[in-house]
Amino acid sequence: MNCRVPVTIEWNSQSGPLHFEQGFTRVVNNHGCLLVSPRELDLRQRVRVTNLATRRAMDAVIVWKGVQRSDGWDLGVELTPGDPEFWGVEL
Repeated sequence: MNCRVPVTIEWNSQSGPLHFEQGFTRVVNNHGCLLVSPRELDLRQRVRVTNLATRRAMDAVIVWKGVQRSDGWDLGVELTPGDPEFWGVEL
């Protein structure tokens, strides 16, 4: 479902501190989303995604990396585990 949801992305880099970035979704489903991130993340990078509309957070993994556009990097994110209630919209 096309749906723009504001999110925060949180992850640990291999060599250091916790990182936080603001992003948003282009598409959501029960298992994840197409997320737009201002930072490029690696495939299989584990992240924590917080839905800023509902204040719910879930663990996730980057499963696809697209191109960088003017508004950020397109990233395919799989929620682990999937949750149909996470996005706060009826899917």
